[in-house]
Amino acid sequence: MLEGMAVRVLYVDDEPSLCRAFARMFGSDQRVTVSTTTSSVEAATLLENEPFDVIVSDLRMPFMDGIELLSTARDKRPDARRLLVSGFADLDTALNAINRVGVDRLLTKPWNTHELMSAVRSSAEHAVLVRENARMATALHHKAEELASMNHELDRLVEERTGNLLNGLCSALDLRDSETQWHSRRVGRYARRLGEELGVDGRILDDIERGATLHDIGKIGVRDAVLLKPGPLSDEEWTEMRRHPALGHEILKGINFLENARLVPLHHQERFDGTGYPAGLRGEEICLGARIFAVVDTYDAITSDRPYRKARSYDVARAEIEAWAGRQFDPRIVQAWLNIPATDWWRIRRDIEALGGD
Repeated sequence: MLEGMAVRVLYVDDEPSLCRAFARMFGSDQRVTVSTTTSSVEAATLLENEPFDVIVSDLRMPFMDGIELLSTARDKRPDARRLLVSGFADLDTALNAINRVGVDRLLTKPWNTHELMSAVRSSAEHAVLVRENARMATALHHKAEELASMNHELDRLVEERTGNLLNGLCSALDLRDSETQWHSRRVGRYARRLGEELGVDGRILDDIERGATLHDIGKIGVRDAVLLKPGPLSDEEWTEMRRHPALGHEILKGINFLENARLVPLHHQERFDGTGYPAGLRGEEICLGARIFAVVDTYDAITSDRPYRKARSYDVARAEIEAWAGRQFDPRIVQAWLNIPATDWWRIRRDIEALGGD
């Protein structure tokens, strides 16, 4: 049954009595709207203008036979179902033409009323289901576009708030350790550029930049007497200072979008040869972001002013980084760093300084 679905049926036969009989079959069913015509030419015009779900046509008619009419219907209303009615004498002709036209059912004259009604209803249900599927597909497409637009806006807001949070965390660290103010922002950008050189992209690249930017966030948990001490640290103070990678990892716990980035603060004091801390990790046991950070952090430290010395040149930094490849640094990452023009690093520093850096 049609279960409340409204359908439109066109019946075409050059015998007026059969048109009237067909209309009576569905006269009491308000779900079915029947149109009839004795002219195949008029039927072709109706197909131009009205959205029929089912077309039932007699085979033998003047001017245009049922095969031609249903072929026209296939072109004009491809989603409509097509039924052909034929006398017994024409069955061979009708059967030979069915594959060309794509007829759903071949019915014989005189009709069996129950068989004809069943065939029309079955075809109508199929047509309506196809129509509903198309409608739902269109609606889903529109919803998908709306969701994509909403997701884009959410991504923008997350990106904006992420930037605000990172800036807030960096500012909090800068207040504690002004000696290296803006260093964190520079190494974050440097790490991104080196990651790009290594072929990293997407979310992983974002995680590397964020992790490098926040590498020293654990120093917030180190006492001022230790963090800001002008002279050498005692063994006890050095033990406290060495806790800052784990503290940084813990501080960032529970911030979902930093879940992968927080490995960089945890690993940033590890060394490629396994002599770093806190876990003595070796080689690729150290996360990629921390291995990238190690190189760009050394470059920034050498080329930046410090209270105890002036900034040194790019060439000095280059020689130092090459010398420590395979020990402090991953040789593959050192090679990628060497492939990047010095002008890229100067441009990044200039961009950071434009934001107010030193």
